[in-house]
Amino acid sequence: METSFTLTYREHIELLKDDLDFEEQGDAIYLDHSDDEARLLWAFHRPSGSHPVHVSDRNTDVAIMAFNHSRLGALERFSRLNPNVIDDPKLRNHIRNRSRMLFRALVDNDFTELLEVLRLFPVFIDLSCDQMINGRIWNEHYASAFHASQFLELAAEHHSDKLFDGVIRRLRPLKHQTFDEAKGLLSELVSQAQKLHSKIKEHYVDEFEQWIASEKLHPLQIIVLRKQIALLKESHV
Repeated sequence: METSFTLTYREHIELLKDDLDFEEQGDAIYLDHSDDEARLLWAFHRPSGSHPVHVSDRNTDVAIMAFNHSRLGALERFSRLNPNVIDDPKLRNHIRNRSRMLFRALVDNDFTELLEVLRLFPVFIDLSCDQMINGRIWNEHYASAFHASQFLELAAEHHSDKLFDGVIRRLRPLKHQTFDEAKGLLSELVSQAQKLHSKIKEHYVDEFEQWIASEKLHPLQIIVLRKQIALLKESHV
């Protein structure tokens, strides 16, 4: 049940809402308020989302509320979060839905920030794998073969055909690429071959062979590509 203090805070915040400097006034009064309940309410009602300070709040209830109502990007939000929330499975469950949304966006990007988050907080590997498998692809920010391989290395204990398929779906397709673009990508793959996961190399070997078969290429162009494909195959053995 709410206390009279909580009601007083709520009523005061409601009174401030019509002021043009509502957020500025609220921050001045509630941002570092000594009462946890006051900070909790302000983390919820703050117009532009909870303040970054709230995400790090010493009180885990405030930190959870702030995390769920923050507009910070995933990396900064997880980095600022009170570590007790991340370390405690029961508390972590209270941010699961918001975390799922954040990882949905991370896996739908180029994997750069995804890798940073997972290296700092490996406890979220399972959630990232779930989104890699089940999350829809909305953007065209494809992952590089190198970053995809790094993800698979971090997720080694979760490998499955579904996970591999999810990762491969997020690699740049060869369809609609010019010969020079395809050649450039293949050269990059060969140069990184020793750092690439076997599934990634296997995928691109098949992808390039299918692409060559579907394109009207000059015989000399085919020879150039097949030499590079052979090098990628050799590194896969």
